[in-house]
Amino acid sequence: MSPKFVNRGPLSDQHENSASEGVAFIKKHNKTSTEMKINGSIISILHTFTAYSAFILALIVGLKLHYLKIVKNEHYGYPDEWIPSVSATIGDRYPERNVFQILIALTCPFRLTLLILWFYTCKATALTKIAPKSTKLPLVVFIVGFLRTITAGIWVYITSSDDHDIHDVGMLLYMALTLPYMFTTISSSSNLTQLARTNTFESKKTTRYRKIVCFSFIIAIFPMLYWFIQHKVNKVAGAYSIYAIYEWFLIIADVLFDAVTYYEFKLIDLSIQISPDNLKSEIPLSRIGPALHETSSSRHD
Repeated sequence: MSPKFVNRGPLSDQHENSASEGVAFIKKHNKTSTEMKINGSIISILHTFTAYSAFILALIVGLKLHYLKIVKNEHYGYPDEWIPSVSATIGDRYPERNVFQILIALTCPFRLTLLILWFYTCKATALTKIAPKSTKLPLVVFIVGFLRTITAGIWVYITSSDDHDIHDVGMLLYMALTLPYMFTTISSSSNLTQLARTNTFESKKTTRYRKIVCFSFIIAIFPMLYWFIQHKVNKVAGAYSIYAIYEWFLIIADVLFDAVTYYEFKLIDLSIQISPDNLKSEIPLSRIGPALHETSSSRHD
């Protein structure tokens, strides 16, 4: 059983197109194999769902069980501070910390598959006459995205209550890698994907979505830094809560940026094929049955 990526465009035959609309289906070949296909868009859906669920459920549990504790910081507490930061929500208390870490662990396979699929759809198109064969952009996106995933693991599993400095370093590295990740993804989406080659209108729409999310992400950084300085240096009451609002917005924008891959991945199928030849037993079942019967009889004797 081996995975196989099948790039699918609007020029495919009618049967293949209709099949790709489903999340998964099984097609049996009488003399060759049995094949299961999963449309690539399900990877985007599952990645978005698990990522948002991790933050939302952690926030709900935190607000329900430890609201006064997670809104409190080194200078002020409730009612001066009224919204918990991301770090306090996901890392300070049990059980919200553990709920978040479990769901983020479930997000990781979809995250890595998303990076592989993006590399595939860009590289497969780059090897055609549509784009230069020498382009390294798909590999750059994959490497930056992979390093970004590792740095996410730092601030997720080393919480602010474990080691505040390492947690902050991991988050800063993640932020620093997010911008080049967004820029290279936007650049590759405009001319290297299967969607860009087969549906220019849809491709321009997805590029516009990414630019809007990326621009919003960058703009939100400046007021977030301003209010963090107000909290840390000037010790303004309520400043950390306003900072937390922008911090939560960055989380929303971050996940939403990758959710746009849904449009490109609709043209890709993940195929798993099982060949009957690999399922053949070396000993015929007709011989195994009597042998088992004889063994059982000898034991009774």
